[in-house]
Amino acid sequence: MDLEKIRINYEKAVSDKKICQAMIEKLSTGTEDAIKIAYLGAFQTIWAKHVVNPISKLSTFKKGKRNIEEAVKSKPDNVEIRFVRLSVQVNCPSFLGYSGKIDEDKKKVQEGIQNIKSAILKKMMVALI
Repeated sequence: MDLEKIRINYEKAVSDKKICQAMIEKLSTGTEDAIKIAYLGAFQTIWAKHVVNPISKLSTFKKGKRNIEEAVKSKPDNVEIRFVRLSVQVNCPSFLGYSGKIDEDKKKVQEGIQNIKSAILKKMMVALI
């Protein structure tokens, strides 16, 4: 799956349940690339917003969080992965306790944004920071 398509759908997934579900399905199979694992995790955390059952919400969010953390652990200096984690931390409810790395990720994104080639990604980063 093309990263540009993933990036475009990342913005849409918050309001479009079908896109979110489709992206999870596509990224769940054979994804070994750390950036794609980070996006899979992000789509899973967004999916928690679309799910009605509170237990499923929390379970889905935790699964997404684990994928994001796995991606950060495998490529800690990747600016896009840090952006993905930052965007989830900033937008998730505080009671979920997933906000401990906001300052660290924001700093990484600010330091690396000038090296980003994708106009879509750069636009999303600028909007977030």
